[in-house]
Amino acid sequence: MAQRRAQGWDVATYGLGGTVGPTIVAAVSAWASPTVAALLLAGATALAAVLVRMLPWAAPSGTPAEVPRPARTLLLMLSSGPLRRTLYMTVTVAFALAALPITAVAATTSLGVSAAAAGVLTAAYGLGNLAGSAAVMIRPLRGDADHLMTRLAVIVAVALAVAALAPGFALAAVAYFLTGFLNSHFFAATLAARSEYAPASARAQVFVWIGAVKITAGSAGTALAGTLIGFSLHLPLTLAVALVTLAAAVSVLERSAA
Repeated sequence: MAQRRAQGWDVATYGLGGTVGPTIVAAVSAWASPTVAALLLAGATALAAVLVRMLPWAAPSGTPAEVPRPARTLLLMLSSGPLRRTLYMTVTVAFALAALPITAVAATTSLGVSAAAAGVLTAAYGLGNLAGSAAVMIRPLRGDADHLMTRLAVIVAVALAVAALAPGFALAAVAYFLTGFLNSHFFAATLAARSEYAPASARAQVFVWIGAVKITAGSAGTALAGTLIGFSLHLPLTLAVALVTLAAAVSVLERSAA
């Protein structure tokens, strides 16, 4: 349980970085200049590196020779049912959620608000992430991480559907908040899965692999959403809901066949 509570802190750092960071950069850019904001980011990164070096040192769980190479790590993840599901469900949800900021901007006209209100929707999503992180820290997730990912992915898909179909701005803001809140729980479940299903000698590599692919999926999702939004306002989130639901269904079928 202590491990899962710590993973809640991990989720919180992502939430803070993704909400407070851009807010500070925007404020400094408006108050001073983009150059000052960029220098502030560089200084914060350097300070973070110093603080990381001050953390207590722990001996590695194995010898360097036991650490698998990238190709072997990928094969390990693909051959392990729980890790394979962690990989494709993490990627799918990250890809799907990347459509939210794009949709927020495009939906302001249909919701009867100004374009600036898109910032409220994205802020609601960020606040939901922070609230979800706090909830996971206070009450860590219980149960098998593999099953938790599937259930939480389905709930995230439902929240995305509500965000897509919201008839008014207030309901859309609530849906964005709930999506962020639920995504924090899903993220915590994926972190638990990485820790509990990866062998000790490859745990760090599994974390890095899945994290890197998740970031790539998010970028790809943003690019695709930006392309699809020109055809239909609801198309990006409709596709997002379908993909997340499909990934959850595949995970259920995989476990049933095992």
